[in-house]
Amino acid sequence: MFDNLSDRISKTLKGLRGQGRLTEADIDKTVREIRRALLDADVAVPVVRQFAARVRERALGAEVSKALNPAQQVVKIVHAELVDILGGATGGLQFAKNPPTVIMLAGLQGAGKTTLAGKLAKYLKDEGHTPLLVASDLQRPNAVNQLQIVGERAGVKVFAPEPGNGVGDPVVVALDGVATAAHEQYDVVIVDTAGRLGIDEEMMQQARDIRDAVNPDNTLFVVDAMIGQDAARVAEAFRDGVGFTGVVLSKLDGDARGGAALSITGITDRPILFASTGEALGDFERFHPDRMASRILDMGDVLTLIEQAEKRMDREEAEKVASKLAQGEEFNLNDFMSMLQQIKSMGSMKKMLGMMPNMRQYKQAIDQFDDSMITRIEAMVQSMTPFERANPKEINGTRRARIAKGSGTTVTEVNRLLDQFKQMQKMMGSVGKGLAGGGGFGAPGMGFGKKSRGRMQSPKKNKKKSRSGNPAKRAAEEKAWAEQQAQKKGSAFGGAGAFGGVGNSADASADLSNLDMNQLPPELRKMLGK
Repeated sequence: MFDNLSDRISKTLKGLRGQGRLTEADIDKTVREIRRALLDADVAVPVVRQFAARVRERALGAEVSKALNPAQQVVKIVHAELVDILGGATGGLQFAKNPPTVIMLAGLQGAGKTTLAGKLAKYLKDEGHTPLLVASDLQRPNAVNQLQIVGERAGVKVFAPEPGNGVGDPVVVALDGVATAAHEQYDVVIVDTAGRLGIDEEMMQQARDIRDAVNPDNTLFVVDAMIGQDAARVAEAFRDGVGFTGVVLSKLDGDARGGAALSITGITDRPILFASTGEALGDFERFHPDRMASRILDMGDVLTLIEQAEKRMDREEAEKVASKLAQGEEFNLNDFMSMLQQIKSMGSMKKMLGMMPNMRQYKQAIDQFDDSMITRIEAMVQSMTPFERANPKEINGTRRARIAKGSGTTVTEVNRLLDQFKQMQKMMGSVGKGLAGGGGFGAPGMGFGKKSRGRMQSPKKNKKKSRSGNPAKRAAEEKAWAEQQAQKKGSAFGGAGAFGGVGNSADASADLSNLDMNQLPPELRKMLGK
């Protein structure tokens, strides 16, 4: 949703980098470009004016002029102000001291209230609550039936005593729903209410009647994030007509310009609590203003990515693969399949890649990424026999042709998969060595420890280059120099070989009884307890 806005703001701020000193003209130009980007994103004009004024005031202040890197300081200011207009701190639901906690949903028809009721119920269920859905939208055709289907998919009970389609009293249904929840010991009640295509007094009055009857602990205004700054006007009408404690953005995964998210809190002074980010019931998350601001500025959202991984990935399966690698066992296609299924459980790869920092430069490649490719890879691996998955090196041309035919792919795709797997196998082998050494990814030899500073350390070559132009003479000189160095190493330990000639012996059980410990280096004597 914020792609266009993010592109423009990132491009504007990029122009400041590399400048050791910022003039007032530089700051004015930057603020002007950001203002235009926000207006084009359909952000409400009052919000844009306030945002631009705050950024300019702070950018011209002492915090930038005295900074070692003024450009980075301006980026920090823009980030902080974005967090502010998105609501500041992360908000949450208010739970009743004496259950059940009553949550009432309000909003226009088409905003996605019914679907969102199921998503919220599943979210609360995963958090350890026992929610009950109440079908109080008796106006819209098939609204009750839709909520029952959504509730069944979410694994949550739905209280629906009336068929809807204009039949029944929504206030009575809401009251009976809360009473049923208290009697059957549900700790959360989610009341789905009717909406209209536009704001009218009849809809507002019905919402007020339900509110007064059930006295909700939370009234959530559900708004379609794709309607732009008009969402702020609708939100104002609901705030004044019914009142609400928080906002839920639906369809945040759409391709609209994002003005709703950046306008609502500034206009209504109510926090955005949740956001719907896809069609699946699990595509629902808490709204974090700081993380959303980071996404807009292409700083990524690694925390949300980690949270999703913790929720959806099988920790036991991951530890099993790690233990196998630590024991020196080879990474095979069974392990690869397990990892693939773990990644698939987290959802869209495009979405995950978009949460990584500085990925805007790869936007075109990410957009072209086909999520169905994971399914094709999965089909190829599943078309292999258990022997082939455990022994990928044994997959010859005949086997590859059979795998391609069985998975509905081509031999070229199978070859590409196996080539990529070989590279991954090498990488996982290095990871296994690090785990076996007890140092994780910073283990010796992996190039990620403190001494390596993120790069592989190349061993020093113990070879002298002769300057002679005669090849035979040059070879003789280099050989003599090598022998001289070997003698020096041997004499340092009292013999021709290391440890007095014993270390170079082919017999591993050589007698060390005559070894003079005083001839060993101090560090080695200390290690041996001598």
